[in-house]
Amino acid sequence: MKITVCDDSLMSRKSVLKSLPKNWATEITQCKHGLEAMEACRSGLAEVLFLDLTMPIMDGLEVLEKLKSENIKTATIVISADFQPHVQQRALSLGALAFITKPVNPERLHLTLKEVGLI
Repeated sequence: MKITVCDDSLMSRKSVLKSLPKNWATEITQCKHGLEAMEACRSGLAEVLFLDLTMPIMDGLEVLEKLKSENIKTATIVISADFQPHVQQRALSLGALAFITKPVNPERLHLTLKEVGLI
């Protein structure tokens, strides 16, 4: 499975990567902002996208809007410290499968992956 983790924080990206199920990903791409994430998605490097919302250049909501408008199919899970209900609802309405608050908890991530049918 091709996984892309997009977050401007290296520490947050590493935390997500350490929390993934063992032997789950076959290829991992890391992105520092939404524009890089879009390039990864367009290139077929993101069967699953873990996406932060607050980033430079292009934020996570903009990525979700672009994915939707370009009809790019990728299973997107938002992982963000911005847990305002209207922001969560906006992300879900734009096609995110789930919303996890930071810091990522491995058990919560695994449960979410099960809930959305990815494991």
